Amino acid sequence: MSFEGFQLSQVDVGEVTLRVRHGGSGPPMLLLHGYPETHMMWAGIASDLAKDFTVVAPDLRGYGKSTAPADSGDHETYSKRAMARDAIALMKHFGFVSFDVASHDRGARVGYRLALDHPEAVRRLTVMDVIPTGEVWARADYRFALGYWHWSFLVQANAEALIQPDPELFFFHAQFRSILKTFGTAYADYLACARDPSVIHAMCEDYRAGATYDRLLDEADRAAGRTIACPVQVLWGARGALAAWYDTLAIWKEWAPDVRGQSLDCGHFLPEEKPAETLALLRRFHAEGV
Repeated sequence: MSFEGFQLSQVDVGEVTLRVRHGGSGPPMLLLHGYPETHMMWAGIASDLAKDFTVVAPDLRGYGKSTAPADSGDHETYSKRAMARDAIALMKHFGFVSFDVASHDRGARVGYRLALDHPEAVRRLTVMDVIPTGEVWARADYRFALGYWHWSFLVQANAEALIQPDPELFFFHAQFRSILKTFGTAYADYLACARDPSVIHAMCEDYRAGATYDRLLDEADRAAGRTIACPVQVLWGARGALAAWYDTLAIWKEWAPDVRGQSLDCGHFLPEEKPAETLALLRRFHAEGV
């Protein structure tokens, strides 16, 4: 697992600075990671993607080694709209005003918000193992309360104080212990970052924004009939929550006119659990129309 040939840098995008790896050549592709990880989640496939694309892989604001913004009363500074602004500025830094996006988990929530807020910028979008945030909260039931309990926990006041004594237990062992080996060498980066109190706070704020600011944006978009203009690929784990709880493609077809996708025989972390299969699907979809 590596980012062979990639450059590592800190890029000032205005509101924050982002830790970023970039490399390769060809059409630009932005990779957005999820919780509780960093851009290192792409280590198993980034070098192969870079044979066909110019790959840009940042840590989201507040995550990893990217800097954290100041809090705001409405949690906007940790919203997916704010993270989408970071993405636009980051890609402009590298000379790209239009690009593809491949995204997982919280990063996928940034990805679809990016496509909604900046339709001129996103050529094609892959989202992995999510449905839109507003849909999650609208459909929440006992299965969600038990299976995705961290959504409700992280939004609570002072959640940080309960996490800080043992971040490894909370972020990894409490939910993901059975698949820690799939994280490989990236796990050391995840854990080092997750032990930083500022990152713990940022992850809580990310979920607080999701329950409030992001959810309200989604509800407003649905009420106005706004949809995602670009082609969308949806991938999810056949052994995960989405397969058990939702008709995933049907939900996304209400959000975009051009949607396709499939499940993979794995859990939540597709690029790490099924790197070869994920790579093949990304290459095929994002090569279309280039």
